Amino acid sequence: MEIKDSVFVVTGAGSGIGEAVAKHFASRGAAVALGDLSVDSVNRVVAEIEEAGGRALGAEVDVTKDESVSALMDRTVSAFGRINGVVPCAGIIKDSLLVNIDKESGHVKKAMESSAFRAVIEVNLVGSFITIREAARRMVDGGWKGVLFTISSVNKAGQIGQLNYSSSKAALAVWPRIIAGELHMKGVSGIRCVGIAPGYVGTAMVKGMNQDALAAIVGDVHIGRLIEPEEIALCIGSVVENEAIDGTCLEITGGLTFGPRSIAR
Repeated sequence: MEIKDSVFVVTGAGSGIGEAVAKHFASRGAAVALGDLSVDSVNRVVAEIEEAGGRALGAEVDVTKDESVSALMDRTVSAFGRINGVVPCAGIIKDSLLVNIDKESGHVKKAMESSAFRAVIEVNLVGSFITIREAARRMVDGGWKGVLFTISSVNKAGQIGQLNYSSSKAALAVWPRIIAGELHMKGVSGIRCVGIAPGYVGTAMVKGMNQDALAAIVGDVHIGRLIEPEEIALCIGSVVENEAIDGTCLEITGGLTFGPRSIAR
């Protein structure tokens, strides 16, 4: 499959991995539709893509709302004629221990709020479901080949302090096998599904964290540094071009050697 002249939808495209993926596709000659809750952020990315000679459109999108995602997909088809792939990068974290126990009393002093658990599942899991479903619906009906991506995380293995986040990412890691299997069962061979599980990525948020904690994290990475968002985008582009990659989840960690490290406090 060629990236040039293909059409991709990217959510969470106003920053981080989503921004890098959108810019990578556009630089390779694809048209990109960007969705994000932050209108200012998505407009900035669209403007930068267009200034570089790329084709892009942007929209305010709430991935937890069916009608919001559906509108983005319809606008994409109207503007660019089809959809060849979707990368749902929209996601949030609300870290907390299940129960935080006071050292002196031995009693629980704080617990993860149900609202924090639900919020992460709603955005990361339900939002990905809606986004992938709406793209798949149009790709199948239009007869357009392409790739449905899920964005998992190395923390799918289980990160202390991230019961909600790790639960969502573990689910997203297994989706490609299920979705590819369902498409195969129905005789749809031109649409693949692949999961991407990044390690510690050098987003602005991660680079701005406590530097001692960051150094400890980097110390567990074989290549000795954070993964750059552009490297995740490069891998996603490679998956698009290699049709043998399907129904699986790829870890991109730089050789994280000791497993996910807890940064919860």
